[in-house]
Amino acid sequence: MALIRVAQGDITEFEGQAIVNAANNHLQLGAGVAGAIARKGGPSIQQACDTIGPIRVGEAAITGAGQLKVRYVIHAAVLGDQPASLETVRAATRSALKLAQDQDIHLLAFPLLGTGVGGLEVEAVAQVMLEEIKVAPDTLEVTLYGFTRADEAAIRRAL
Repeated sequence: MALIRVAQGDITEFEGQAIVNAANNHLQLGAGVAGAIARKGGPSIQQACDTIGPIRVGEAAITGAGQLKVRYVIHAAVLGDQPASLETVRAATRSALKLAQDQDIHLLAFPLLGTGVGGLEVEAVAQVMLEEIKVAPDTLEVTLYGFTRADEAAIRRAL
């Protein structure tokens, strides 16, 4: 089982190897977490996304992290050509975890996927994501970020 930590705040401040972006499948960095990543990381992240995307909803892709404190951004597509759902959250979480393993990333952080623009309920998303993270290899250390204190509390309840 992966080591799971819970944090509250701005995921772009995470210090580790990678952060996960709550992405659309066209890999356009617009609002929410994606927008924060674009602003703080700089234009190189969107430029890299433009060469990769689109991907399928439920898949993940990896880019450099520009000026962020991490080396990589894993873009987990939870919506786009189809709306966010608990099924797309599960698939995107699983894809991001597999990509992290394939890239030898051991220290990464996830936001709550699909709870912003996707409109999904925080507690349900936290439950689904934790189910996937818990079955990840024990070589992974995953921090699950809640943007607000209420989000953090929902993650802790789900854990």
